Amino acid sequence: MSLRSCYFSPRTKARAEARGERMSTERFRRGDRVEVRSPSEILATLDETGALDGLPFMPEMVALCGRRLTVERRAERICDTVNYSGTRRLADGVFLEQERCDGRGHGRCQAECRILWKEAWLRPAPDGDAAPAGPFPPADTAALLARASAGTRTRRSGEERWRCQATELPGCTEHVKLWNPVGYARELTSGNVGVAHFAKVMSRAVVQEPMRKLGLIDEVHLRGTAKKGEAFEALELQPGERVRVRSRSEIARTLNAEGRNKGLWFDREMLPYCGQEFVVRQRVQRFINDHDGKMVELKNEAITLEGVVCSGNHSLRRWFCSREIYPFWRECWLERVDPAVQQPARAANDRG
Repeated sequence: MSLRSCYFSPRTKARAEARGERMSTERFRRGDRVEVRSPSEILATLDETGALDGLPFMPEMVALCGRRLTVERRAERICDTVNYSGTRRLADGVFLEQERCDGRGHGRCQAECRILWKEAWLRPAPDGDAAPAGPFPPADTAALLARASAGTRTRRSGEERWRCQATELPGCTEHVKLWNPVGYARELTSGNVGVAHFAKVMSRAVVQEPMRKLGLIDEVHLRGTAKKGEAFEALELQPGERVRVRSRSEIARTLNAEGRNKGLWFDREMLPYCGQEFVVRQRVQRFINDHDGKMVELKNEAITLEGVVCSGNHSLRRWFCSREIYPFWRECWLERVDPAVQQPARAANDRG
């Protein structure tokens, strides 16, 4: 068997060479069409924990074998939500358009994280109208699913915890130093972003990071005066309903001095959405905590909105992060929009 994928780490190359496989040095870029390899090919790359170089191949990914998809970007800059060490890089990894984890193999976690793909699990899609790969032997699919499923649990501090790509990021990625210009330049040279986008974000970073370092920028970007136990209106929002994000000043009134409402942080990346209208995506009831692998059962409401993700364009120390995490919203940060009366959005200068 010959694995002709893009860039591979030294450990991946050594493992392939030991099996007599050839590896190319071609690298996938944004916009490339790829085909997910067959179950048997992917299984051959995985260790006994269902991972390649520490990155788990998750059960949610098995159904995509043989699919042809488009590379959205390389995983050059991804934020660390495990140890909060800043930005990390998966050198031989990419994100594919619109592919997110649905949580079916992880206790119905509702975080909907973007899936990371090792280039060893992909091949360039054939040109023209070539027939898609598959169907694959059921035994091969079952074997891959079994290996991937066996790696979803682990034991830490004597407790059983969940294990997924998000919980394992520090072990399969390399740290990118905040002040190293090479890490930022890769966003441009890899094809992840265009020149205009790169210049816009970097113009913020070169000003705000030194100010943060000098203590001239408050890392708690939106502080409020809400008291512990203070109640706010419950909307009981449901998926499909249309809402408007409240203004910066209205949201500030729901936050305490640490910028939180019932423990939930109002992130800097959420400010640009103030005044805009969106559709409720889901009510989040449970998700896996990246930091410790525990399943969190939420006691208070948390809402996600269609198309509203962390952009990596505004976050201190997380510039250009490509994980596009869905932020959680409290209902008091939103207001229901009457579909019969479309009100104009608030002024742009109230968006922060």
